[in-house]
Amino acid sequence: MSKDLALEKAQRLLETLPLVDGHNDLPWVIRIDRSARGDVAAYDLTRVHQNTDTDIPRLKAGRLSAQFWAAFLPTAVPHPARTTLEQIDLIRRMNALYPDVFLAATRASDIPRAKKLGKIASFMTVESGVGLENSLAPLRIWQAAGVRLMTLCHNETLDWVDSATDAPRHGGLTAFGRAVVRELNRLGMIVDCAHVSADVMHQVLDISRAPIVFSHSNARALCDHPRNVPDDVLDRVKANGGLVMATFVPDFINQASRDWTRPFKDAYGKNAEGIDVMAAMRTRSREAGPQPRATLAQLADHIEYIANRVGPAHVGIGSDFFGGPTPEGLEDVSRFPHLLAEMIRRGWSDEAIAGLASGNFLRVFRAVERAGARLRKTETPALGQTSDYTA
Repeated sequence: MSKDLALEKAQRLLETLPLVDGHNDLPWVIRIDRSARGDVAAYDLTRVHQNTDTDIPRLKAGRLSAQFWAAFLPTAVPHPARTTLEQIDLIRRMNALYPDVFLAATRASDIPRAKKLGKIASFMTVESGVGLENSLAPLRIWQAAGVRLMTLCHNETLDWVDSATDAPRHGGLTAFGRAVVRELNRLGMIVDCAHVSADVMHQVLDISRAPIVFSHSNARALCDHPRNVPDDVLDRVKANGGLVMATFVPDFINQASRDWTRPFKDAYGKNAEGIDVMAAMRTRSREAGPQPRATLAQLADHIEYIANRVGPAHVGIGSDFFGGPTPEGLEDVSRFPHLLAEMIRRGWSDEAIAGLASGNFLRVFRAVERAGARLRKTETPALGQTSDYTA
């Protein structure tokens, strides 16, 4: 059997090189698991979960040094503020239950520290500002609890921000939405535009005093899903110093996969209301054949496209593993080295690989921390609710 020299090199680089993944929804998977129902110990991360994609054995095999866990919640969930806190608590319980594996992390410097300790820096993010319940105060509570990144919205438009996958209501951000971005800057929290509309992307780039990220998005030029980043936004990322973190969701990678699902999706890429998706998929399979699979190579195409457009210093990795469909070759968290191996085969230098794996993200994170430290010297906490802000 011939050796995979590129994979061997990727594994060798990862002996000293930190590897960062910007987005994983394991906390929600644990919450909705029928047996665990949010009990981390009952879920038992020490065993391989064959029906999903993330557990400790495969995290270790994937050579991760830092994982950003999403305190995700659906937009329509009852009591979103409480649910957000419950998800933050779940991540903290993960860290407490497995201290030999996870290093509870809050700073960029925790990433190389975790690498040296042979642990995984465990960061918390909030995915969707619906948990703010239209108030700025929760941002500071989340930050105090250890949250260091916020995805402004999820699949639905909120009272202050338009989603990429819902009808726009505000032409982007409202005045309150702009205050959210500024307060995130002041707190030293990373602003994430992964789910927002293109108008919001531009407006955040206009007003942010720190680099921003797209924690799990690809290039819209290669796959026209609205969750991906259009060229006119990509072209501004370099000046901002920001980062697009390539994601593994098949419909965001492969145009054929996206087109296959269109009959049961709405105009914004979400499952259409009133549709039994599983039944619709079975019907579609009979009529059009199986859904085309996205592949690791196609994801590498997105990474190369972004790097060629704005520079290799502005691309990272944000898997968005969530227990759902995955690309061929990137089935679970053990497969990260295989992605780096593909970039090595494509001629990427050791320097570019180091940037993709963690260096680019560390640069952004440190810049966000510096901006927050500077802004807190001159700005007081932003107060109020949506009703206190006018356009």
